[in-house]
Amino acid sequence: MREAVRGVAQHFPTAIVSGRCRDKVFNFVKLEELYYAGSHGMDIKGPTKVSNHKAKADEVLCQPATKFLPVIQKVYKTLTAKMESIPGAMVENNKFCLSVHFRCVEEAEWDALGREVKAVLDVYEDLEITEGRKVLEIRPTIEWHKGKALLFLLECLGFAGRGDVFPIYIGDDRTDEDAFEV
Repeated sequence: MREAVRGVAQHFPTAIVSGRCRDKVFNFVKLEELYYAGSHGMDIKGPTKVSNHKAKADEVLCQPATKFLPVIQKVYKTLTAKMESIPGAMVENNKFCLSVHFRCVEEAEWDALGREVKAVLDVYEDLEITEGRKVLEIRPTIEWHKGKALLFLLECLGFAGRGDVFPIYIGDDRTDEDAFEV
C-alpha cells in the first residue's frame, strides 16, 4: 500500500488527512513526500522530502488550535483517570483533539461512558464532543475541520478556485463529510 501511495504522490500532490495525531499518522505511513494533516486537520505540515508537487513546504505549517493545547492536556489527564473505571475504554491524545474509544467496551456501559465524558466537558466551553464509529471526539470549538484543511492545502499548492483541478478525497468516517462537501 505504501508503494501505491508513493506512486500516486509522484504524479499528484498527496495528503493524508486524519483524526489521529499527525506524528502518529506519519509513523504509520512513513512517506516523507506527502502532506500530513492530523487532529482532524488542525495540525498540517508539508513534505520533508523533495516532491514533484511541493509547495514551499517549509512554509506549510498550519496549527489553528494551538491556544487550546493546555486545556486539551488537562482534559486528557482527567478523562484518562475517569475511563480507568470502564473496562475497554481508551483515551487517545491526538495533540489538538482527544478520542475516547469505546469499541472494546461492553454495550451496556456505553451510556455511562458518554455521561462521564459529557460531565468532564461541561466545564469547558471551548471544547465540543462529536461522535464517530464507537468513538467520542473532543475538539476545540473553532471553525476548523477536515474540509478546511483540504481548502488550506489547495491554497498552499496554488490550486484554490481553479476549474482544471479535481481534488479526490477518500474517507470512511463521519468526520470526513466536511471534506466531501468541499
